[in-house]
This record gives sequence, structure tokens and C-alpha cells, in this order.
Amino acid sequence: MKRFMATALSVLVLGLSAVGCSGNKTASSGSASNDKKANTSDISVGFCVYKFDDTFMTSVRNQMQKEATKEGVKLDVVDSQNKQATQNEQVDAFITKGVSALVVNPVDRTAAESIVEKAKAKNLPVIFINREPEETVMKSYDKIWYVGAKAEQSGEIQGQLMLDYFKKNKSADKNGNGAIDYVMLQGEPGHQDATLRTKYSIQTVNDSGMKTVKLAADTAYWDKAKATDLMNNFITSKGVDKIEAVFANNDDMALGAIESLKAHGYNKGDASKFIPVVGVDATTPGLAAIQDGSMYGTAYNNGIDQGIAAMRIAVAAAQNKTITKDTAGFEVTSNKYVWIPYEKVTKDNCSKYMSK
Repeated sequence: MKRFMATALSVLVLGLSAVGCSGNKTASSGSASNDKKANTSDISVGFCVYKFDDTFMTSVRNQMQKEATKEGVKLDVVDSQNKQATQNEQVDAFITKGVSALVVNPVDRTAAESIVEKAKAKNLPVIFINREPEETVMKSYDKIWYVGAKAEQSGEIQGQLMLDYFKKNKSADKNGNGAIDYVMLQGEPGHQDATLRTKYSIQTVNDSGMKTVKLAADTAYWDKAKATDLMNNFITSKGVDKIEAVFANNDDMALGAIESLKAHGYNKGDASKFIPVVGVDATTPGLAAIQDGSMYGTAYNNGIDQGIAAMRIAVAAAQNKTITKDTAGFEVTSNKYVWIPYEKVTKDNCSKYMSK
């Protein structure tokens, strides 16, 4: 009897042990799968920036690095040096390296199609940021997303800023023609932000009932030094006294225009020698110029939230998670866009943005 009981007890223990091992193995298998999804240290993200010396994109990539550190993922960032051929090679290198996801700030938005084709061939998630691909490209792949801001909104804010200034300062209409006589500093040709900011800044003024007169407009390719040269040309050809307002598609070009104006005795603190200049981005140098009074206002382009959204989508997509507000941290449209709104910045509220 004792022998029977001992034998039965042994069988029972072995059975429980087997169940326990089987249970652990199953849990371990499931856990390994879950751990793989949860273990972000295995995730690597390749990020191509169109050029490192762009002030706004510097804020985006700095934020992405912070978010990568927070998420515990590896972020490899490369400078495409404003050359699409270089960026294409960098994308190829990332794919060969076996990154978990791609984030691309295209040099040329029309090149997005070939980048998507390469990513699609490897079933690799790709997130475009700041330069929006064509709609057909966005529809061509189920693992593609876009993070950015609606450029028309920034143009509208610029128009509102200029309207505010002319309503508060009747003497701004130097020739008394009831219109804003302006010059426009544009980003690169074909870039949707340059096109839409240019269009909607002036359209907003005109829609309000205020007339506009375009004295000059040309391309400075987002660059401060080029904008200074261009503004010097405008002043030489049109006369500084004839220019009543300066619209610039970004803060760097606005700051370039201000350098030129200062060289001609304007925007240095004398209210009688001030020409309102408006930009876009709310970069640190741009905010400093608003605070010291040499620049009138800008539209805050939230690079912090764009960087966070892009990195969170890259990580979640690498884990095969559905991209929603919960995983991205921001609203995601049905066609896979994340739009970060612009905000109006003047001297009255610029200190709020300087701390960001």
C-alpha cells in the first residue's frame, strides 16, 4: 500500500511538474513574443534629414533623439546635405543594415515614390516628416505615414500678423495707397510649404478687405545668407522707403532680411524706421529677434511634437502595432497623416515659446 501510495504520489508530482513545464514553456513562448514587441532595445530607426544646418530640422532631430533615448531604441541620423542622390544612398544603406523603421525628411518630395518602393519591398515602415509626399504615394503602401503641419495655416497666421500690425500702425502705409506694399522671400521652388505659405499669407490679407501690392518676390532656399543678399537686391531695386512689409517663408530668411534692413538703418529700435518682418517656425534665433523688436512675429512650427510623433510611430510600427492616437500620441487621420497645428507668436507671448 505504501509502495502504491509512493508510486501514485510520484506520478502526480511528475504530472504537475510536466504541466508546470508545459505551462511555463507556453507562457515563455508567448512572453518571448510579447517581450520582443516590448523590448525596444532591439529596434533601430534610420533617420535621413535633408540637411543638418536647417534650424527647424535641427530642433526636430534633437527631439527625436530625446524620444529615442526615452523609448530605449537606437536612432541613427544622417545628413543628406541637400542632395537627393546622397539621401537615396543613405536609404539603401539603412535597408541593407536592417533597420526596423525609416524616417525620411526628403530633399525632393517627388523622390518619395522610389523610397517607398524600396521600403515596401522589405515590408519596412516608413515615416515622412516635414516634406509631404504626393497623395498617390501615400496611398501606395499600408506602412507609410506623414508627420507635419498644414502649410496653409502658417501662411494664414503670417497674413493675420501683418494685418494686426497695419491696423495698429496707420503710418505703416507709407504712401497712403490703402495697401500693403510688400516683398516676399520664398523657400525652394516646388516645395509645398513655400508655395502654400506664399499663397495664403497674401490671400488672408486680401480676404480681409486690405489690398496688397507685390513689389518683389524671389527664392532664397530657406537660407539666411541668401535671404540677406536677396533683400539687399530688393532694397537696391525698389528703395527701402518703398517697402512696407516683408513676408518670409521661414525664420531663417526673415532673419536674413532683418540683417539687410539693419545695414540700411532699419529695425534697430527707432519706431519711425521699422518695417514689419514675419517668418515661420519660431526658432530660437527667430524668437530672440521678436523679443528684441527687430522681427514682428512668426508662426510656431512645433518641431518638438513632430519629432515625438515621428519617433513614436516608427517604434510602434516596428512592433507591428496599429497606429492610433494611443500609439502615436497624436490624432492620426484615416489616410495616415499626423497634423501638428501652427501657433501665432508675437512679442506678447514669445517668452512662452522660448522655454520650449
